[in-house]
Amino acid sequence: MERIKVLIVDDSAVVRQVLTGLLENVPGIQVTYAVADPILAMERMKMQWPDVIVLDVEMPRMDGITFLRKIMSERPTPVVICSTLTEKGAQTTMEALAAGAVAIITKPRLGLKQYLKDSSDELITAVRTAVRANVRRLVPQHAAPPVTAKYTADVIVAPAEGNALAQTTERVVAIGTSTGGTQALEEVLTALPRVSPGIVIVQHMPEKFTAAFAARLNGICRIAVKEAQNNDRVVPGRALIAPGGKHMLLRRNGAQYFVEVVDGPLVNRHRPSVDVLFRSVAKAAGANALGVIMTGMGDDGAAGLLEMRKAGARTVAQDEASCVVYGMPKEAVKRGAVEKTVALNAIDKEILQQLAKFSG
Repeated sequence: MERIKVLIVDDSAVVRQVLTGLLENVPGIQVTYAVADPILAMERMKMQWPDVIVLDVEMPRMDGITFLRKIMSERPTPVVICSTLTEKGAQTTMEALAAGAVAIITKPRLGLKQYLKDSSDELITAVRTAVRANVRRLVPQHAAPPVTAKYTADVIVAPAEGNALAQTTERVVAIGTSTGGTQALEEVLTALPRVSPGIVIVQHMPEKFTAAFAARLNGICRIAVKEAQNNDRVVPGRALIAPGGKHMLLRRNGAQYFVEVVDGPLVNRHRPSVDVLFRSVAKAAGANALGVIMTGMGDDGAAGLLEMRKAGARTVAQDEASCVVYGMPKEAVKRGAVEKTVALNAIDKEILQQLAKFSG
């Protein structure tokens, strides 16, 4: 079997050395070149085009975002972003994912060499996932226009105390996704009107990156989008995204739904885990919920979606043709967890049906 050809682009000699050493020791992977910036990368790519590019975002001469956009417009190629664990790095990485990157590998500013070695399994999985991705699904089709700021009544009057006239959510939508999910979620959420059911989301993403992701979506969606905090209410017109490194569960207190954000072990190799969210939705919302499983590698969410369906919830999977990686939806279908399979551009319509009573 032909080996996966990997090009590493990073201005740090240490990073290039460590990543090359880690990948070269893996059967089936070959590092063809490791270069300091995109200008050198483009020269090497004229001689041999890679199957996967591992790309830094902050580099001299040409930044990674510009290089990524050039690649995706001329010859779409799977790209894994290697980004620093900083607020600035997270914001830049969101631009990279929007431009068509497949996955994120994180790196700290200190203890870099040991950290990368400890994260070798994550790197290898990202490369193997990337080479199988349908990257043409990641090529940006259009730039979503910014929307005006979404204020609440808090800017005029303080929230009422007690439970009098408290806002309630009758229907809840739970979404789980992984590889390719950042762009897929953007397509779904930007299509929703302000009056939409309350939404809870698990997107597999490292710690520190979900806040930047939620902020970016909040700026281009008509609904409000935020990184979930413990005890946040689930209300119409708002989507809560589980924070990286934490599990998120749906809870119910009377007629009101809220989320619980907790620590805990990895579930299906992930934290947050889609299975954890879906199981909690099955228990808290039952038939008042819609479960949606979207593009992603592996099987996280398949068991939880089945529990949701058995609890009376409607369940939907993204179809293979519109997925970047048809792993999670495929496994959910295989287990009998999926009531209906639809294209990505039809998922918003399924969500809006939650505003009405189930037809049966």
